[in-house]
Amino acid sequence: MRRKLAAGNWKMNGTAAALDELAALAEATREARAEVLICPPATLLSRAADRLSASHVTLGGQDCHAATSGAHTGDVSAEMLRDAGASAVILGHSERRADHGETDAEVRAKAEAATAAGLTAVICVGETLEDRENGKTLDVVRSQLDGSLPDGSTGDTVVVAYEPVWAIGTGKVPTVAQIAEVHNDLRNSLIQRFGGETANAIRLLYGGSVKASNADDIFAVAHVDGALVGGASLKAADFAPITAALDAS
Repeated sequence: MRRKLAAGNWKMNGTAAALDELAALAEATREARAEVLICPPATLLSRAADRLSASHVTLGGQDCHAATSGAHTGDVSAEMLRDAGASAVILGHSERRADHGETDAEVRAKAEAATAAGLTAVICVGETLEDRENGKTLDVVRSQLDGSLPDGSTGDTVVVAYEPVWAIGTGKVPTVAQIAEVHNDLRNSLIQRFGGETANAIRLLYGGSVKASNADDIFAVAHVDGALVGGASLKAADFAPITAALDAS
């Protein structure tokens, strides 16, 4: 059985004051059966690890460089994230792909670095509104999946998050049928590449305007093993009901 995963991406939000909210989130989800992963900004990671040292909450980074070290001003390596207390890292988020021009090959290289450092790579894929309106959703997502996942990926080394770009932070959510279509295709693509046993161990998350009011419907979809949550992960009062809905699914 794949363990369900509620992952929160804080993006470029949070200063030291947010550590109290993180502690509240840990308390609010302490009975959760699902894995709870929070990815704060890198500036908070070490302090968050200290604050949550006795907690069930795991921590992750929001990006990493493919190199282990070197002349890369402003970048953070996977080994540095691990050293700061992370057990996972988000890679290939649409905001990184769009704002920083990241390619599938670059995401794959980062994922390989994450694996080498002992981190689980949460690899994001998803189509734009134009892609969907032109009937290219499955082609785009398949291409990103194939190009971004390293050879030899397993359920221990990668998690795949489907995030339609047009649904991130917009309040718009695909229909249950649309989510089901993509997640079913993702699972089949993984099976074709890695074989059934390995592919069926890789968790598939949905992300894009997930909130308490729609979580039940989303988590009822086959092959949805959890969620990658943005804004609703910043407050314990918003994130805890999502985690509860995941446990109940």
